Formats: sequence, structure tokens, C-alpha cells
Amino acid sequence: MNPTFWKLFRIFFRVGAFTFGGGYAMVPIIQKELVDHAKLMTDEDFLDVLAVCQSLPGAIAVNVSSY
Repeated sequence: MNPTFWKLFRIFFRVGAFTFGGGYAMVPIIQKELVDHAKLMTDEDFLDVLAVCQSLPGAIAVNVSSY
């Protein structure tokens, strides 16, 4: 499989396993992992993703991870 897939899997597995407090508590950790550590997107891209995911029904963390 694609190496980026496994990188994303590890990131979201760690976020889901070690974060308590619901979806909005996970958003800053997801941002730090995707933008600062993995450098998979910029801050502006993450804000765009967050805006789209907030307008969709469902849990925000699930929407961000699926986007």
C-alpha cells in the first residue's frame, strides 16, 4: 500500500487512542500532527478542511480524518 496511507493511519491511530474529550479536543492535536510534524498540509489548508468538516453532519474528528 501507499506509504502515505500508513503514515496517516499511524497519526490518526495515536490521536484516537490517546485523546479524551471528544472531537473538538482532538482538532488541535490533529492539526499539530498533520501540519507541524508530518507536513502533509499547510495551516491554511487545514483551516479549509476544518470549515468544510464543520458544515457536514457527524463528529468533527471523524469528518476531518475522512477528508
